[in-house]
Amino acid sequence: MSPLWKAALEAGPLLLFFGAYYLGDIYWATGAAIFASLVAVAAYWFKIGRVPAAPLITFLVVGVFGGITLALQDPDFVKMKPTAVYLLFAAALFGGLSTGRLFLKGVFGEVFSLTDRGWRVLTIRWGLFFLTMAVLNEVVWRSFSEGAWVNFKVWAILPLTMIFAGAQYPVLKRYGIEPDPDKAP
Repeated sequence: MSPLWKAALEAGPLLLFFGAYYLGDIYWATGAAIFASLVAVAAYWFKIGRVPAAPLITFLVVGVFGGITLALQDPDFVKMKPTAVYLLFAAALFGGLSTGRLFLKGVFGEVFSLTDRGWRVLTIRWGLFFLTMAVLNEVVWRSFSEGAWVNFKVWAILPLTMIFAGAQYPVLKRYGIEPDPDKAP
């Protein structure tokens, strides 16, 4: 799948949520996010024949928390959704680490070639990042207005994630495995 398709499938639900919120309200935004997440999962399925774990987990959590939000007409549930996603990702990373499995290696092993120590360092860092983001989401939605939380969700989470990802470059450099020039690809 091309990077442009991936970016559209990952950012689409968030952008649709944002647009629906400002054109309607939190309930329209929630419905739009559920629909867009379903479309993203279907697009992955039809395009590559499988759905990667992250979009699938996100869709399931969006469906559950969004469905509860719509059924009970209580926006708190959709505000808790990012917390749940971050906690699930952190639990998966730390759970895998505790059983000797490096899930990040399975997801990004074709992109980055690292030593197992490097994968462990990245796993710990990403696990802590997801825990931090869960706490941050809780602080923002519980302490600020709904509009402030929507803006945080749309305009702060992605840049924070990109900055954190970029800050991992030294780990990639330190623990990277150089390809053997004598071996043919």
